[in-house]
Amino acid sequence: MRKKNAIVMFILLLAFALVVSGCGANNATGGNSNKPETEKSEGNQTSGAGNSSAKNQVVNVYTARHYDIDSKLFDAFTKETGIKVNEIKGTAEELVERLKREGEGSEADLFITVDGGVLNYAKENNVLQPIVSDTINSNVPTELRDKENYWVGMATRARVIVYAKDRVKPEQLSTYEDLTSDQWKGKLLVRSSSSLYNQSLLASFIELNGEQKAEEWAKGVVTNLSRDPDGGDRDQAKAIVAGVGDVAIMNTYYVGQMLVSKDAEEVKVAENIGVFFPNQDTTGTHINISGIGLAAHSKNKENALKLIEFMTSAEGQTMLTNGSFEFPVNAAAEKPELLQQWGQFKTQQIDFASLGQHNKKATELMNKAGWK
Repeated sequence: MRKKNAIVMFILLLAFALVVSGCGANNATGGNSNKPETEKSEGNQTSGAGNSSAKNQVVNVYTARHYDIDSKLFDAFTKETGIKVNEIKGTAEELVERLKREGEGSEADLFITVDGGVLNYAKENNVLQPIVSDTINSNVPTELRDKENYWVGMATRARVIVYAKDRVKPEQLSTYEDLTSDQWKGKLLVRSSSSLYNQSLLASFIELNGEQKAEEWAKGVVTNLSRDPDGGDRDQAKAIVAGVGDVAIMNTYYVGQMLVSKDAEEVKVAENIGVFFPNQDTTGTHINISGIGLAAHSKNKENALKLIEFMTSAEGQTMLTNGSFEFPVNAAAEKPELLQQWGQFKTQQIDFASLGQHNKKATELMNKAGWK
């Protein structure tokens, strides 16, 4: 009996040894193991780039633009390339200071903001590096890029005259300067002097016409106001329809956004105001820019450049302009019907950096004029 038990035990041990040996060989060759070769962190999936490491399939964006359409663009880019876009949001000033503070240890790859002056401020604070890409240069015309390519435009917006369709005829309108004439006394609406949009508008006048004329214009605006500045651009449009004033200074893209708003009141307001591009026979309509800069210490430079290329491509620009109603920088983009109806218009020809260079003086002149 003992001999029989010993034989049985020997057979069992031999079978166990064979099983263990087989499993070890199977794992060594990767045969039928269900365990993945590498575990990828969420959002860092490879894009089929072969030898690209998973950890590099990401781009970190410090952005002062808080628009839903931007996030949709990032999602489309990720779907197309497999590269995850991480958004870190804040004001432009906060983000520039953060970039400076973080220095070489910064995880930022791109800096996105509005206003040419702010983009130049980032450049002057050494938180950007030149963008080198023939594709991007082909997508974005020279006048919408920094002279040394430290940033490139992704969209533009025009600051125009908006008017009540039932009380004002387009032929009554002409220039920004004419808004200070007697015919508009008590009929003009505009947001406060703290608005960067207005500061940059006046800064452009300083660049084009000099400080004295810019100051005279600011004083004329204050004289003709129908009420103290209050609210944002949408509020100026609402005040027009409510009869508080007849004309206002606004950015065009707000009109488009109001027309497709879920708020029925905003839609009605937008349907009852007209858009006029001033100074077509003189210096041109003021435009400002939204732009992208490559962070000075980008850890994912290749991915960052791919994202800029996508955002400035015909595909990316079509998505952007149809979602925000800003003007595309790439002429190949398909613009929404509203922008097509407005047609082409003459724009100011200035270096966008000058908007920042004259910002302090513009603010001083507005305060001196009593522009609240």
